[in-house]
This record gives sequence, C-alpha cells and structure tokens, in this order.
Amino acid sequence: MRLQNILTFGIALLSLTSRAQDPERLTNDIREVQEMEYTIDPSKSVVVFAGSSSIKMWKDVQEYYPDYNVLNHGFGGSEFSDLIYYYDLLIRESAPDILFIYEGDNDIAAGEDPEAITEEARQLVGMVKRDLPDTRIILISAKPSVARWEFKEQYEDLNARLKSMSDQDGVEYADVWSNMLDAEGNVYTDIFLEDNLHMNKKGYDLWNEVIAGYL
Repeated sequence: MRLQNILTFGIALLSLTSRAQDPERLTNDIREVQEMEYTIDPSKSVVVFAGSSSIKMWKDVQEYYPDYNVLNHGFGGSEFSDLIYYYDLLIRESAPDILFIYEGDNDIAAGEDPEAITEEARQLVGMVKRDLPDTRIILISAKPSVARWEFKEQYEDLNARLKSMSDQDGVEYADVWSNMLDAEGNVYTDIFLEDNLHMNKKGYDLWNEVIAGYL
C-alpha cells in the first residue's frame, strides 16, 4: 500500500484516542522502513520486530537470530496509536510468521493511561488476528530506564495488563522489564546510551536473553 493511502486510512483510526499524536510526524521514519532492503531466504520463517525506537535502534537484530528472516520495522517516538495507523505497511504487508511488538514506552511518557494503552494493544492484536490468523504475536513488555524511572509504577501497571492479555487474547508476553533490574529492583545504569533511555549492546544482550526463548 502506498504511503498516501496509509495516511488516509489512518485518519479514522487516529480518532480512537484523544491523546494520540499526529502520526505524520513519523513520516521520515516510515520512509526509512520502506527503503530497507532484505534478502529473504524462503526456507526460513519471517520475524517482524515492530515498535518504537528501542526496536529501530536494534540495528544488528538479524545477527542475533540468523536462523530467521528478521525485519526491523521500528520507528522512533512511536506509540500504539501510530503502529495501528501504519499497520498495513509495518505488519500486514510483511505477513510475518512471528511478530514482536514493542510499544507503550512512549505512550506512558506522553501521559496516556495504562488502561487506554492496553485497549489500543488489544485493538492492534485483533487486527493481526483478523488478517494474519497464523501469525504468532509476542508483546514485549515496556522496559525500565534511568531517564523514565519516575514512571515506574505506570510501567508496571501497563506490563501487568499486557501480561494479562497473554492469558485472555491468545498472545504471548516477553518480560524484558525484570531482566533489566538488579537484585535490589533498580534499573541497571550501564545498559544505556548517554541519554539514559536508549540501550547499548549490554541492554540488547539482556533483551536477547528473553527474546531468544520465543524463537
């Protein structure tokens, strides 16, 4: 589907939440996704990682999972409403065998209620199940970070709701939150870039310890 058609289709979806930002702010990131070129091995399953900048910045994700065709469909600053808006381009057209979704991080930071975010997650899952009934869906928990530690309780609330979805909506839940905390329950400080929000190699290695269990 052409970008203009996607933008038009998304107008109706955008109205589902009054807190949603204008998805056209992410047009440049979407164009980057469109311009990515992959060599698909038909003997391997297709895995799509879709979501915000924690996905986008996982540049070497394919190297972690060489037995799969891994497509990185991350777009920085996105929220669940944005992924719904660009659903056709980022998810449906790729028809993945396995889909990892990482959203909610920016939603919480933007002030959205965990319950409302979960309803958006449920809507997105419903779209995938409708169009791609054979696709495995794994929701990645919101991650902790030094920069957003003040929102700890809201993130924990959201993660509990997403985990509950794995019991009720036939999806799976990957808990990266717990793996990024030390024995005292504080977020590790050496797993981030200078902004204390986006992860370095150590951070992605921790994610891999969890994600690999689903592949």
